Amino acid sequence: MQRITRILLLIAIGATLLSGVVLKGLYEENERLKRNCEALTEDVTLYRTRAGESAASVQVLELKLSEFRKQHQADTERIRALGISLRRAESYAKSAMEQRYADSVVLRDTVILHDTVRLFEGGDRWSHIAGIIAGDRLSYDIHTVDTLHQVVHRVPRKWWFFRFGTRAIRQEIWSSNPNTQLVYSEYVELKR
Repeated sequence: MQRITRILLLIAIGATLLSGVVLKGLYEENERLKRNCEALTEDVTLYRTRAGESAASVQVLELKLSEFRKQHQADTERIRALGISLRRAESYAKSAMEQRYADSVVLRDTVILHDTVRLFEGGDRWSHIAGIIAGDRLSYDIHTVDTLHQVVHRVPRKWWFFRFGTRAIRQEIWSSNPNTQLVYSEYVELKR
């Protein structure tokens, strides 16, 4: 009888521990889904820093790999085109930029035309320029749009044909605008 009681006690302790682990997993999944709901309903906060720089703030959306593949099919294909295994990806970010620049400059010419106004306009899918030439002054407005995509992924160690562990973490950034040249990028991972 005592042996059966001990076995039942061990089974009860094991079931309690197992249910605790399952409940903890369900609680963490529920919290992730709550944060995702908040992130999806919250708008991007656009603001200017004290130095006058444009900045944006947005809450992180936490997706599982299968959810990312389903909801971001085009981005998944872009990542694969870079030669990156999606299961090694740590994070993905996309930012859109818009630039407007308006100014006027003085034209220098030997012939002076009075009351002549010339208009010009042109551009493509990513940039647009419009302006007026009136007398000796050129006024113009330049508008450009760009989208930056970013993926952070793990680079595995290699030994013969085996891949294991993490040798490095790399950040890949690309622009949708063919006229954009990326000049600088920095990725800092903060550990707690």
